[in-house]
Amino acid sequence: MLKYLASKYWRNFQGEILALPTRTILFAAAAALLFLPLATTDAYLLRIITLASIFAIYAASWDLLVGFAGQVSLGHSLFFGVAAYASALLNLRLGFHPMLSIPLGALAAVLAGLLLSLPALRLKGPYFSLASLAMPIILLGAIFTFPALTGGELGLSGLSRLADTRVNEYRLIFLTMLGLTLLMWKIVTSKTGLIFHAIREDEIVVRASGINTSLYKVLAFCLSGFFAGLAGGLYAHFLRVVGPSTLDIMMSLQVIIWGIFGGVVTIYGPVIGVFILYPLLEYLRVIAEWRMLIFAVIIIVTLRFMPEGLSNRVQDLLERECPRCKERNAFGRKECRVCCTGLGVCNQTDKTLL
Repeated sequence: MLKYLASKYWRNFQGEILALPTRTILFAAAAALLFLPLATTDAYLLRIITLASIFAIYAASWDLLVGFAGQVSLGHSLFFGVAAYASALLNLRLGFHPMLSIPLGALAAVLAGLLLSLPALRLKGPYFSLASLAMPIILLGAIFTFPALTGGELGLSGLSRLADTRVNEYRLIFLTMLGLTLLMWKIVTSKTGLIFHAIREDEIVVRASGINTSLYKVLAFCLSGFFAGLAGGLYAHFLRVVGPSTLDIMMSLQVIIWGIFGGVVTIYGPVIGVFILYPLLEYLRVIAEWRMLIFAVIIIVTLRFMPEGLSNRVQDLLERECPRCKERNAFGRKECRVCCTGLGVCNQTDKTLL
């Protein structure tokens, strides 16, 4: 029985992961980062990768809302900050364990998602984007108004740790990132994700098909808020402090840079963007005077030659799409791995249909 299951999973692994170069590269990179503590115990390096893992969840949640559902929000830090503060308050004031305060904080972010979805049902395009930008600014005002509860400008400190050592925190957060990213990818490749994509392309046509677009837009905000909230809670407990910076406008703008650089409408593209840009920005601190200039030049040059994003460009180079079934195949294959259609040229049937 075990031999049969092992053989089955190995065949699925070969067909779904090893069959495509990009997935093989992602799997190898994830495995290397997972076992990184065996090669080094450098606290600074592990801290950078841990924070990158948290921001990767945050960036993927932005792609779910903006890339797939087409709701261009400029205030995504609202979800991140609400969950961070909620988790901190539950932990400090009520003594909740991080494993309980973080999910509850994410639920608070879902409520924030419901709040933000209300103007999305009425406003379109740049009007909604500007309205979303105001949300975290309003919440910042509330934080400064009640310093006894929120800590004001100093924030809240002394939160409980996620694990007993930094290495265990690294493993916990990295595995959480992998699991949540896979879950988001499964959502956007499901029927629900297909409806999100259709709403982004033409909401009027989707509504004419009998689909309740308002319901699915609210669902997109709630799902995105939940995942961004989990990232916010992890961030607060990892640093053991939470402050107004979690709601800062730069927190909202950073996720846009990560997403566009890595490639939107992919889920894994923003994750790649975070793991490239965040460590890069940290290590550029050695030349502080030129740090932001070099960072900006790298982003501009990359997007100049790869406007669709880094991950999409690499995928187009290493893989080809079947003209019939639309499945992707390794660039070296001559026939589709699913329907055996010839790649690179249309067969006679396809020419007749065209």
